Amino acid sequence: NMNMGLPSVMVLPLLIVVAAGVYYIYNEVLQFMSKSLVRNKVVVITDAVSGAGAECAHLFHKAGARLILCGTTWDKLESLYDSLTTDSDPRETFAPKLVILDFSDVDSMEDVVAEVMECYGYVDVLICNSSMKLKAPVQSVSLEQDRNIMDINYFGPSSLAKGILPAMMSRRSGHVILVNSIQGRLAIPFRSSYAASKHAAQAFFDCLRAEVEEYGIVVSTVSHTFINASEPPPAVEPAPKQNILTDYIASQLNHGVRPSVLANEILETVNRKRKEVVLAHPIPRVALYLRSLFPPFLFAVLAAGVKDSVLAEPTQ
Repeated sequence: NMNMGLPSVMVLPLLIVVAAGVYYIYNEVLQFMSKSLVRNKVVVITDAVSGAGAECAHLFHKAGARLILCGTTWDKLESLYDSLTTDSDPRETFAPKLVILDFSDVDSMEDVVAEVMECYGYVDVLICNSSMKLKAPVQSVSLEQDRNIMDINYFGPSSLAKGILPAMMSRRSGHVILVNSIQGRLAIPFRSSYAASKHAAQAFFDCLRAEVEEYGIVVSTVSHTFINASEPPPAVEPAPKQNILTDYIASQLNHGVRPSVLANEILETVNRKRKEVVLAHPIPRVALYLRSLFPPFLFAVLAAGVKDSVLAEPTQ
């Protein structure tokens, strides 16, 4: 019996070690595969100078993609270009092409499409990650602000996708990725214009997915709660709130995702051709299900949260 005791004690630690080893090897193989999967692919990033955009640029560049990096200003694009090319092996990587792109000027999209197509004559992967946020009560948002947000978050990406689509259709291959927010499926108070624009983009790309599948084109949406600054900010003592439940739910809905995590998800989405990815903690996921299955409860929770936030805000 004593002889039997030792091995059975050892079984669990051994299993854990073996499982960890297998998982590590699996991840290494996946990473190696992912590098080869985007090698030589023409990849457009619509906002390469944002936190997540720059992380994406670094990942795809290292993996040997032919990058077309877009942004609103030259100086930021050029400094990103420098950081990508200084320490990279020119035999392994391609020098990125740079294109000025400003979604708030929708009339310029035709020229942008022409410029992007001129780079290599085609596009394999289009990553639409440009986004503009606004937090304000409905009555204080002007029509001009509404329109500006719709241009950047909806009309811009949809018209760029339309412009690049014909070449993808004729080659019968391509991948369009919308980096959207969970607010494309869940409306959170004080974000009316933002949520509306994200809902519009979500619906457009969902329709597009079904329409272009027969051409071998994949359309993906990657939805996050929101993107954190690169480092989590120091904890601040929260003011006492009236309602613990709504406070907790609000804090969960505000849990962001780090740019590097989002960039990895985008690379994985390209490699595995996943159609929908939701990067969210359990609470926002539950909120999504409640929105479909039991809307009155979610509406009540959100409304209670608004009352609390109004009570908690100091009067000006």
